[in-house]
Amino acid sequence: MTQPPHPTVGPGGKIKDGLEFQPLRVAVLTVSDTRDEESDTSGALLAARVTAAGHSLAQRSMVPDEVHAIRAIVQAWADSGEVDAVVTTGGTGLTGRDVTPEALMPIFDKVIDGFSVVFHMVSYQSVGLSTLQSRAVAGIVGSTFVFCLPGSNGAVKDGWDKVIAAQLDSRHMPCNMAEILPRLSER
Repeated sequence: MTQPPHPTVGPGGKIKDGLEFQPLRVAVLTVSDTRDEESDTSGALLAARVTAAGHSLAQRSMVPDEVHAIRAIVQAWADSGEVDAVVTTGGTGLTGRDVTPEALMPIFDKVIDGFSVVFHMVSYQSVGLSTLQSRAVAGIVGSTFVFCLPGSNGAVKDGWDKVIAAQLDSRHMPCNMAEILPRLSER
């Protein structure tokens, strides 16, 4: 099997040569009232990065900024047993219609607190204090990782390239989320 390219890895992490890459099944969800499939550049960008990293694009869909619609599709994907990780783009801002965190945080079995912190550190390098307007969050639903990114192309690049890609790469050391995936359903 051809190994996919190494993701960008920040301080304290590295890709360990000699380990085999384990592709995951990743679903991409765009949350937007204003975009359609043709204008969904952030969803397309994210889907392309998922496959370029060597993962399988398990699903790709779009829903409006509505709590029930967002929650229903993510829960269905998590319940299907056919999706290892979901990455959403959109709906994490401060306006009244931005409801992705409200939709998904109630169904998180666990919140990945550090994701928001690290995303904001990375985002600050790109957009400065404007990162304050994002409510990027992540958690676990059943045995599926869920990462919620803002809807801009820049946020998708920062979130995937500098945070998520390395953690979903089974070769990333000293640890990664891919290696604990089989243990998420332990009770």
